[in-house]
Amino acid sequence: MIEDRSRQLVFALSKGRILKETLPLLKTAGIELLEDPDQSRKLIFPTTCDDVKILILRATDVPTYVEHGAADLGVSGKDVLLEHGGRGFYEPLDLNIGRCRLMVAARVNAPAVTGRLKVASKFVNVAKRYYAEKGEQVEIIKLYGSMELAPLVGLADCIVDLVDTGNTLKANGLQPTELIASISSRLIVNKASMKIKHQRIQDIIDCLDQAVKANASAKTS
Repeated sequence: MIEDRSRQLVFALSKGRILKETLPLLKTAGIELLEDPDQSRKLIFPTTCDDVKILILRATDVPTYVEHGAADLGVSGKDVLLEHGGRGFYEPLDLNIGRCRLMVAARVNAPAVTGRLKVASKFVNVAKRYYAEKGEQVEIIKLYGSMELAPLVGLADCIVDLVDTGNTLKANGLQPTELIASISSRLIVNKASMKIKHQRIQDIIDCLDQAVKANASAKTS
């Protein structure tokens, strides 16, 4: 149990690629995990900073924990933030990690669609907004995985999904057709926490910002 939240900072992270790429950045702010989350069933982890604890959550839950104040800070992909649509947090820093693209994809040489376009995606809210802004009425079909299959078996005309190298699309006879957004992982901060714990949080933001800039310089040199 997390005690005395007024003196603690709680960071919400998710396992996988984002966690592995975030930990070196946090290290620049003096924050390191004391245990390996891959070797533990714990969900709350102590760090080298007595006042900082890290929660390991599902990626889609990170914005919710931060928005409602269960976590002060979090790291979340822009795709998750777009789908969540929350307003209870600030987004002060692009960490420039976990980069990919959120795109529409369809079968190569697919015939013209007659009638209402059927779109399969786990990003239901993003897809709805995207096509609404284009003035198109579409049928959104929610899926949780294996998006590429939907156009192949006639479930949908196209998909809205994350694209990294594009190799998975190509292997399944699909191609990206429209770019919705460029995606990377962002630091998010609970609005109330930013006021109450401003200096401590600002120090972390400044350290992370310097680390991101250093990484960018190293890649271009």
